[in-house]
Amino acid sequence: MSPEPARAEIVVDVAAIRHNVRRLREVVATPATPDDRTGHLGRQDGAPGPSRAGTSALMMTVVKADGYGHGMLASARAAREAGADWLGVATIDEALTLRAAGDSGPVLCWLGVPGEDYGAAVELGVDVTAYSLAELAEIEHAAHHLRVTARVQLKVDTGLSRGGCAIADWPTLAGAARQAEETGDVRITGIWSHFACSDEPEHPANDEQEAVFREALVVAEEAGLDPEVRHLANSAAAILRPSSRFDLVRCGIASYGLDPAPGQPGTAEVGLLPAMTVRARLAMVKRLTAGASVSYGHSWTTDRDTTVALVPAGYGEGVPRIAGNRAEVGIGGKRRPIRGVVCMDQFVVELGDDTAEPGDEVVLFGTGLDGSPTATDWARAVGTINYEIVTRIGGRFTRRTVDSEESPE
Repeated sequence: MSPEPARAEIVVDVAAIRHNVRRLREVVATPATPDDRTGHLGRQDGAPGPSRAGTSALMMTVVKADGYGHGMLASARAAREAGADWLGVATIDEALTLRAAGDSGPVLCWLGVPGEDYGAAVELGVDVTAYSLAELAEIEHAAHHLRVTARVQLKVDTGLSRGGCAIADWPTLAGAARQAEETGDVRITGIWSHFACSDEPEHPANDEQEAVFREALVVAEEAGLDPEVRHLANSAAAILRPSSRFDLVRCGIASYGLDPAPGQPGTAEVGLLPAMTVRARLAMVKRLTAGASVSYGHSWTTDRDTTVALVPAGYGEGVPRIAGNRAEVGIGGKRRPIRGVVCMDQFVVELGDDTAEPGDEVVLFGTGLDGSPTATDWARAVGTINYEIVTRIGGRFTRRTVDSEESPE
């Protein structure tokens, strides 16, 4: 029997994270072939670029944003135990937290701002990312001051139009990076980019971005750069687009068991297991008569006598307010609809003519194995993505990490 839940809690099973990382490593260990239906290797429509045929990719597990809400340190340990070669984070602070906790393996961080203090990260062997000449110069200055060689990766914007060096400026940045290497202050360890539409395998942007990335690699090679890793694929691309795996794939949301491309059979077949379960105990159960309206604004009115139950969590805990009258929870092995507006501390669900008792367990979302909703179900219901559901949940929920491999209970 599982432990009786707290008033409202988030339970993360690190065994599921290990399972997911292992499965993803198995997927990317399958070498891509030139005639693979989800991508093309080598020269693509005349575009130059190195081929990945006959090799398998290294695995980066992305643990930014507190491990997508699952707890960064516990997630990082589980990923390393499952064979993750790299860890990925957004900020230097996140990278330093990993180092302080004892992680000494390869770590990449990628989101800096002007004036960022790169010193500690450089000194601790964290790979930092440069998008521009100015950013490269700041990193080089920190390394020169410390008399160490900074591990630097360069990010090129291939069409996401977010972070990364504009393709027009790429030759200049690549040349400057090679000059920085010649001083001994910098070692260019990686070149990378990020897809915009990898969760839509047929979107033309995917072919376009991969072609641009291959061209950028040729420019870098011509500048004299010889990086350790070249990487483009995120979770969806790692599974659905083998040609984009290159030397390394960056798996974030899939590592936590959530589908990076809902509706695509290729991702569903991997066998990912959601690591997070969000649950609570019912605070109250009551009978309503026909015509009774529920919660602020009376956005839902019952047309018959029915039973409702009170869940002691709300948007103060990250439960989307818009979930009212849209999402469902699991109680007693059945899905139950949320009725009325989600409040700051609580929301109401309808049981119909079924019964429940105060203190009974309610699962907001979890593995789905017991019929309860998943984070992806919630995302569909409220018009967002599962990433947002798991990273926003928190507030007054208590948090607990379990390991079902060690203790099945």
